[in-house]
Amino acid sequence: MGKFEIREEFYLNDEKMKVISGGIHYFRVVPEYWRDRLEKIKALGCNTIETYVAWNVHEPKKGQFNFEGIADLKKFIELVQELGLWVIVRPSPYICAEWEFGGLPGWLAAEDGMRLRSNYEPFLNHVRDYYKELFKILAPLQITKGGPIIMFQVENEYGSYGEDVEYMEAMKQMMLDNGVEVPLITSDGPWSDQLACGKVEGVHQTANFGSKAHEQFGILKKHVGEKPLMCMEFWVGWFDAWGEHHHIGDPLEHAQDLNDILELGHVNIYMAEGGTNFGFMNGANYYDKLTPDVTSYDYDALLTEDGQITPKYEAFKEVIRRFVEIPEVEFTTKIQRKAYGKLTPVAKAGLFEVLDDISTPVEHHYPQPMEKLGQNYGYILYRTELVRDKLIERIRLLGANDRAKFYLDGEEFLTQYDRELLSEQGSVDLTGDRLDILVENMGRVNYGAMMEHQNKGIKGAVVINGHQHFKWTHYPIPLDTVDNIPFDKGYTEGKPAFYKFELEAEELGDTFLDFEGFGKGCVFVNGFNLGRFWEIGPQKRLYIPAPLLKQGKNEIILFETEGKSAEYITLMDEPGLE
Repeated sequence: MGKFEIREEFYLNDEKMKVISGGIHYFRVVPEYWRDRLEKIKALGCNTIETYVAWNVHEPKKGQFNFEGIADLKKFIELVQELGLWVIVRPSPYICAEWEFGGLPGWLAAEDGMRLRSNYEPFLNHVRDYYKELFKILAPLQITKGGPIIMFQVENEYGSYGEDVEYMEAMKQMMLDNGVEVPLITSDGPWSDQLACGKVEGVHQTANFGSKAHEQFGILKKHVGEKPLMCMEFWVGWFDAWGEHHHIGDPLEHAQDLNDILELGHVNIYMAEGGTNFGFMNGANYYDKLTPDVTSYDYDALLTEDGQITPKYEAFKEVIRRFVEIPEVEFTTKIQRKAYGKLTPVAKAGLFEVLDDISTPVEHHYPQPMEKLGQNYGYILYRTELVRDKLIERIRLLGANDRAKFYLDGEEFLTQYDRELLSEQGSVDLTGDRLDILVENMGRVNYGAMMEHQNKGIKGAVVINGHQHFKWTHYPIPLDTVDNIPFDKGYTEGKPAFYKFELEAEELGDTFLDFEGFGKGCVFVNGFNLGRFWEIGPQKRLYIPAPLLKQGKNEIILFETEGKSAEYITLMDEPGLE
């Protein structure tokens, strides 16, 4: 048993401790590679590991909890301890993290009147139910119980969201009620209003920033007084959104910033290892427009998405060496990159041809959002028969997110993107009998007030020629599985479709799927949802960790929505971030 205390400095078992932490999210790295990434972070000179806990990973459906595989939080923390490192856990229901809905489960959006991150009892009750299960795992892993956890975070950057003191007190009390004994912290941007709004009595405040340590710590000191200064998120890189360029920073500038931080206080490097937004779990931002994040969470971190050591890692190691002794660490996991070459499709299946096989239709008078149909992620297709309004001159959607593709009698005639454009009139002037609207959830917003407007699909109405259209058949397409796709039902070129590839692999290695020639969609490797692709970049290849492959025959399925396809995909030994 041990103890960790916050006095004028951090104390571990009554000895001063310089906290040098590296951020890694277990849910962004396949479990087979956890040890490799942790060993490399330890070899950097870090004595602590920081991780968020993603609620939507652990309670994907209300009351159904998952702590296995990539969600095996207990195994991850025990591995950290095995390597002789300490742990900072940030389990608040909201984590931001460029993760879908900031870690909140999508099913919250199914409840009418739901208010997030405030003293709203229905929200708090859901958190209580979740924490009751989560802290059965976390509480016994505290340093006071012989585990490696030395700090827990109460909420996350709350000062940039709200100023509900009662809510913050409730979150703090919830942790105490669930057996938390180690010190509690908050983290906010180093601006006085955010630090003031994110404060909760009796909880140590830390700051998040990427430069100007003297200035930022000067502001933080006004709030913490004679207590240790810590940068809980030292931003050493940044995340990428579709349609932008890959963010790259100067390693030497970042190294100088690290030196300044360590001279004044303590640090958590965000991110030491970024990892991957597997599946449909990328987040999005919404300021003046929707900007969903790409599948890669490379972040220009110290380790690449596939765990390679970078020049920035080496520069940071030299700085850390000035403050602590660097341990000798043997890297025990064999990892190699491998190019498997070109693969041609062995089968194709059109979405419209297999729709009734992969989805159970739901009839409703009004269009319903995904969440009302028990769906959190993926796609949804709305279908209606045109009886009195066969001529469509104008069409628009009210209360829709994020991207919609319109088809008349199976032929695409319009694509709309973003809630503002979706509500604009689309001039059409076409006649037909059946209208289909395919809507994609491109990732819920993970930051700011727009989080409260994240119903996906169509929540309001479809307005044709100035009037609402009623009687809709809903086809949920969550793509929880691709095992049910019949590849013998037909395929039509130029329309949404599934493409199946087979890879015969003798030797396994990390590889990168180049999707040049395909438009937009997602990829499944042996049934595992690898993530999204989109021709607009900056991500041009998807990372496939070797543990997702097996010796012998492997199955890769692409779902493509734009009707764009190539003769092959290519598995390469280099990433593609531009």
